[in-house]
Amino acid sequence: MEQLRFREMFLELIENQDNRFHPLVWINGTPEIGEGTYIGGMSEVNAKGARVKIGSWCDIASFVAINCADSHLLAIGVEGKATKRDIVIGDRVFVGSHCAILGGSVIGERSVIAAGTVLRGETVPPASLAIGNPAVIKPGYYKERLAAQGINL
Repeated sequence: MEQLRFREMFLELIENQDNRFHPLVWINGTPEIGEGTYIGGMSEVNAKGARVKIGSWCDIASFVAINCADSHLLAIGVEGKATKRDIVIGDRVFVGSHCAILGGSVIGERSVIAAGTVLRGETVPPASLAIGNPAVIKPGYYKERLAAQGINL
């Protein structure tokens, strides 16, 4: 079987749309994803119902969930519908493996989201480090190192 046809059938089977990253990166809705950005396999970007903007030259590892929707209150019967909030990720952001970036999160350019971190709507300033669950944000963590390279934010 021709490789292109196999890919089409595989994507149809797993109910995924073709994307420039990997057949096992799930893209839902129409997120804005900048030039040069990499997203590793087994990751999901859910932009159904809200704006999800991922900047250019980002490195998003495998097993990352970027999800604008939150249905936990719907599931337990407290709300009548899921909440959907925008997500904005700046340019040159690194997101480590097994992170969850949830609705309302804003990540400034050249920041690092450490592996396993969960952002639940926090704002991460540019050149910062976010780590853990709950997330601890270290504002400007990389500012001096970037300035030494002639990059001032």
